[in-house]
Amino acid sequence: MKIESPPTGLEALEGAEVYNHGHLPSAAAYCRRLGVVEVVNEMVSSQMDIQPGVVVQAMVLDTLSGRSPLYRLNEFLNGRDVELLVGEQISAAAFSDVNVGRSLDAIFKAGPSKIVTELGIRATGTFALDTTAPSYDTTSTSLWGDYRACDTQSPPPGPVITRGHSKDHRPDLKQFMTELLCVDRGVPIFGRTLDGNSSDKTSNNVVLSRISSIMARHGLGPGAFVYVADSAMVTEKNLEAVGSNLFVSRLPASYKECERAIGVAVDADQWTPLGTMAETHTTGNRPCALYKAFETTVTLYAKSYRAVVIHSSSHDKRRQKRCDKLLETSEKSIRDALRKVPALYACEPDAKRAAQQAEALSGRFHKVDVSICPVEVRKRGRPPANGPIPTDTKYQLAWDIREDEVGVARLRELAGCFVLLSNVPMDGEAAMDAAALLRTYKGQYGVESDFAFLKDPLIVNDIFLKKPSRIDALGMVLIIALMIWRLMERSMRAYLKNTGTTLAGWAGRSTDKPTAFMMSTAVTGIMVARIGSRRHLLCPPKERPMAYLKAMGLDSNVFINPDCQCTPIISGNST
Repeated sequence: MKIESPPTGLEALEGAEVYNHGHLPSAAAYCRRLGVVEVVNEMVSSQMDIQPGVVVQAMVLDTLSGRSPLYRLNEFLNGRDVELLVGEQISAAAFSDVNVGRSLDAIFKAGPSKIVTELGIRATGTFALDTTAPSYDTTSTSLWGDYRACDTQSPPPGPVITRGHSKDHRPDLKQFMTELLCVDRGVPIFGRTLDGNSSDKTSNNVVLSRISSIMARHGLGPGAFVYVADSAMVTEKNLEAVGSNLFVSRLPASYKECERAIGVAVDADQWTPLGTMAETHTTGNRPCALYKAFETTVTLYAKSYRAVVIHSSSHDKRRQKRCDKLLETSEKSIRDALRKVPALYACEPDAKRAAQQAEALSGRFHKVDVSICPVEVRKRGRPPANGPIPTDTKYQLAWDIREDEVGVARLRELAGCFVLLSNVPMDGEAAMDAAALLRTYKGQYGVESDFAFLKDPLIVNDIFLKKPSRIDALGMVLIIALMIWRLMERSMRAYLKNTGTTLAGWAGRSTDKPTAFMMSTAVTGIMVARIGSRRHLLCPPKERPMAYLKAMGLDSNVFINPDCQCTPIISGNST
């Protein structure tokens, strides 16, 4: 669509509506490229005048606006160019709470996870996502309501809102769980809401039983992808459910094999240096962590697995505090025991025997050094009136407690280690060395950052829904919003990698790892005037916002053309 200059003269602008939508038209262009409206309308049966797909896209954009609660969708759209954002000229009043609620009910009947899966398949094909390392994880979302109906023997349809293990550290509140399967560093391709008391171990088992069929829809068979999950995946049933699929996880420290493998690695001291694994290098007080690896095997449930012991120079703070506490306790116990040892002896042989007993109190982390010092002690009784005071020679023990440098160094090195558990071969077509295995596992952080998005109060406001079924449908909307957000971010990074360029980031500093939030602050202040059905740019994008638009496969047409779609940015080696 050709960009038209605004009419000249104030008279030409009479009756014009002026909008500043910021980054929302860009998000709408990505929605159109994925076909959000078409997919939802095709999969959801509805007799309403307003189509459920339009409602979903409006809720996705409302979520990404981060400014208004989702239960006021009509207020969010009031005063906005609805046609530009959702593709149809509809009154904002049509997005009432009643219509939105009925749409959520229809979505629940159709199956929210089915819609997410279909959009995930489209995203994979359209943007050529790297699906060879799907990452899985769950999180909890706390709610303030009672949801007493969920505690009955016949709870209402949808996820059971109840108490469970709270990852928000709010055990006093009821909750529901959300699971995500993500690829290409955080783009969700599958997700759904779960009961509030769902176990990560059980959830992993369910996904493992379905992972082959899920990935088959993305064109990958067993051996063509590596399932990545946290330590909750490591149970007997889950390892059986893996079947012929490849996986990498973290061996829980509660397993004796974990402690044994780390001990073998530290004692062997034959590490393979891996260097840094950070995508962006840091300076100053937060240097990049250095990694080294040691290959070994462990036996779990009568089956041998590959175990890669990883040591990080950036020790976990909790582990280091545990080491400090252990050293403090060790020193205190030795001091308490030394208090029971007499310090003064009448003869040297007794003093030597006592010194040996004191030195025997040395532990793994502290050594007791004892010295014997002869001292002159005045004899008992009244001293003579004249002459020297008579004395006896006695022997006094003096001890010093020092850290065992070798033992403490070993303790701290043990604390800096963790074990990656995997069945990925070391040789052959699907082989991965230790560095590749660690890099694949570190991709799990993409899922964790996704959970931060889903819980960010600036992105998602408090949930004001009473029906669990509508919470289930809302969960789908949030996952779709997350999908759009991550695709925009991924496209920018892929473009910069392909072109070898950078963007102006925070404080004007150049970056090759722009975030979607960074983009949302850059693409702002672009004013559009609408006169009838025609739109005109009053304030065209300047150099910085235009650079971000280009990186997303867009141009200024996105602000005036309701049919504008992004051009997918594809990277040969996605970031």
